[in-house]
Amino acid sequence: MSESFRLLQNRFVRAVMLSTLFSQMGIWVRNFAILLYVMEVTGGDSFAVSMISVAEYAPIFIFSFIGGVFADRWRPKKTMVWCEVFSSLSVIFVFAVLETGTWQVIFFATLCSSILSQFAQPSGMKLFKNHVRDEDAQSCMSLLQTITSVFMVLGPILGTLAYQQFGIEVSILTTGACFMLSAIALIFVPSDPKPSKYHDTIATTLLSEMADGIRFVFANKFILQLTLCFTLVGLGVGLISPLGVFLVTEKLDLPAEALQWISIPYGVGEIVGGIVTFALATKIAPHRFLMIGLLIDGFGIILAGLSTEIWLTMTAQFIIALLQPAIFVGNSALVLQHTHQNYLGRVMGIRTPLMTGAMLLMMSIAGLLKNRLSLTIVYELAGCCFFAGFLMMIPIFRSKSGREQSSA
Repeated sequence: MSESFRLLQNRFVRAVMLSTLFSQMGIWVRNFAILLYVMEVTGGDSFAVSMISVAEYAPIFIFSFIGGVFADRWRPKKTMVWCEVFSSLSVIFVFAVLETGTWQVIFFATLCSSILSQFAQPSGMKLFKNHVRDEDAQSCMSLLQTITSVFMVLGPILGTLAYQQFGIEVSILTTGACFMLSAIALIFVPSDPKPSKYHDTIATTLLSEMADGIRFVFANKFILQLTLCFTLVGLGVGLISPLGVFLVTEKLDLPAEALQWISIPYGVGEIVGGIVTFALATKIAPHRFLMIGLLIDGFGIILAGLSTEIWLTMTAQFIIALLQPAIFVGNSALVLQHTHQNYLGRVMGIRTPLMTGAMLLMMSIAGLLKNRLSLTIVYELAGCCFFAGFLMMIPIFRSKSGREQSSA
């Protein structure tokens, strides 16, 4: 624990943690304010509500790889600062247009922020590579994951309160202020390496760098296995994401409103899992974190699909959420440790749309599979996706263990 908290003395970690805090606050206020505003203006029109998700997810497939290429070209600190600044300015623009009565412009805030995040996220990984030792990467990732986990519970409450108490205009301005504060916090990150270190990438073409990134992923067996493992996680998550309410209505024979009772242990598990992952980050190797998380999450998902008792379902939800931070932290730490800095942006640009695409694909057919098969079988399939990811990582685990024994 003391080793993990030692990282808080690192200027980079403090700045990034503060930036993440403001950014998460802005994202959740924006997301729920826009959702509630669109619901109110359109009278709950399903097409208008669905367009929010389109504005959020479409840029991932269009700009993620491109953003990763430019993240490898550009200086990461400067890229992240300007992305946050432009996000703030886009929100202020939306506020100005809203005053004219054109409510449709609200989608622009989500669209613009999502596009910019495709450039900022891989740049953030490069910052970690520049300023954090490989052995400290997992602790830093777990610290940021803890902040994200807390906001997954508190964010919806914060966003709803902001809209209900102050309306869409103040909520939008608050979002813009949060993004600007995030940019200011990033200014205190140590300076990027000198531009001379980037001259070799500037001379190449965009298409050749894309091709180099794809070749790097397929040539690096370790990164390829991690990418396929993360894609399997996306498949599993996508299968169960839309079906949580049916655990309540079909398996537990309770009204849909009872969904909140199984959501509570999930939220608690997210927070506790983030804290525990941070506390143990220096004691457990990232590949072990990943494999433990995959195995126990797979078991928790199957248990949730089989349960007909509310206490057992709540326990399963807690178990699933408890180990999720371990999966994401372990995977991200391994990518940082085993990817050359010049390719980190492109590797992230390839991995992100693969996982998101797998998740969205399964979300789109989850209801159909439930009707054709059964809710229990769909949950078992989702659990098997996690088990398949676990089996895929066993060769890595064995090679790591062998090297550790040799070192001893």
